Amino acid sequence: MKTFILNICLVFFVAIGFAQENVRELGLLPEAIFETSGLIFYNNKIVTHNDSGNTAQLFELDTTSLQITRTITISNAVNIDWEDIAQDDTYIYVGEIGNNNGGRRDLAVYRILKTDYNTSNSVEAEKIEFSYVDQTDFTPSPNSDWDAEALFVLNDQLVILTKQWQSNGTVAYGIPKIPGTYIASKIGEYTINGLVTGASFNPDTQVLYLIGYSKFLLPFIVRADNLVANSIFSGTVEKKELNLGFLQAEGITFINENHYILSSEKFTNNSPMITSESRLFSFDTSDEFIEEPLPTENKQGLFIYKRFGARELEYEIQGEILGRAIFDTQGRRINYILGKDIRENTVNLTTLNSAIYYLTFYTDKGTISAPFWMN
Repeated sequence: MKTFILNICLVFFVAIGFAQENVRELGLLPEAIFETSGLIFYNNKIVTHNDSGNTAQLFELDTTSLQITRTITISNAVNIDWEDIAQDDTYIYVGEIGNNNGGRRDLAVYRILKTDYNTSNSVEAEKIEFSYVDQTDFTPSPNSDWDAEALFVLNDQLVILTKQWQSNGTVAYGIPKIPGTYIASKIGEYTINGLVTGASFNPDTQVLYLIGYSKFLLPFIVRADNLVANSIFSGTVEKKELNLGFLQAEGITFINENHYILSSEKFTNNSPMITSESRLFSFDTSDEFIEEPLPTENKQGLFIYKRFGARELEYEIQGEILGRAIFDTQGRRINYILGKDIRENTVNLTTLNSAIYYLTFYTDKGTISAPFWMN
């Protein structure tokens, strides 16, 4: 967790771009992950981790209850300063890239085989070590330009984005995705006027989204398209503020081509008095789907979620809906509606008792189902 001293007399904050109603709070995160720092969506679960000085563990969250359903320990790793997480069709990558003082010589990314992750709650990771090609001074200094909190996969390389406390920008560096020791090459930079804390490259749309906040702790999103492997910011780059008040935004992941999840870390400040709990948010985009073969694990067919305090489910699904049903754990159908009669992507829960249910869709691509907890 980073410590901020906010000396603010008066801040005027106006959101542009993403409308306020397009960013939805899903709820509070469990206390065990109050320092959440990165997100991916895998096996219909949100996967996250804490940052510096916490356990070397990944946590799976149910998308409706936001409760931890599984904890996975990386047995041969230490969490010195984990800051982001990414994935491809074969591996999960955890970025040991936090470097607030700029003096670290042990930066790395841990690579975890998904088949191991799927079958065990204790896994070993391979290590991808790196240093920056243009860093020559390793003298520790608070709030360095060599800090980094964002990581994503682009084709055959991992991309690390720095969090420049002094320059207020970000530099992109690329390294191979295979274990070894590398000199990270510089592949782009952007004067973002803020601190970048997370990244998600969506293979369905070929669009990169970054999350971060200003030095006044006001969150923003950056959209970049037409990425080139050796020139990350050569396409269109657009920054948009999020009207969420003071928020230490930390993680971002895509769910499908136009649905994303954001996370915030718990933040407290004494002067002025500010408390912001660790939370999840969602937002939608209108990016164009690119028709090309993609790894199966990157194409999540169904995502269900429930807003904080709501009595209805919301969902995102790919394909034409022919019918929608709810089943209990005994396989009994509780509810059914034809696709032609569905008017919006919500499911009313007011008639359900406390129990586990399965929301099931019959689509032109087949049948898909996901569990949810009604309490």
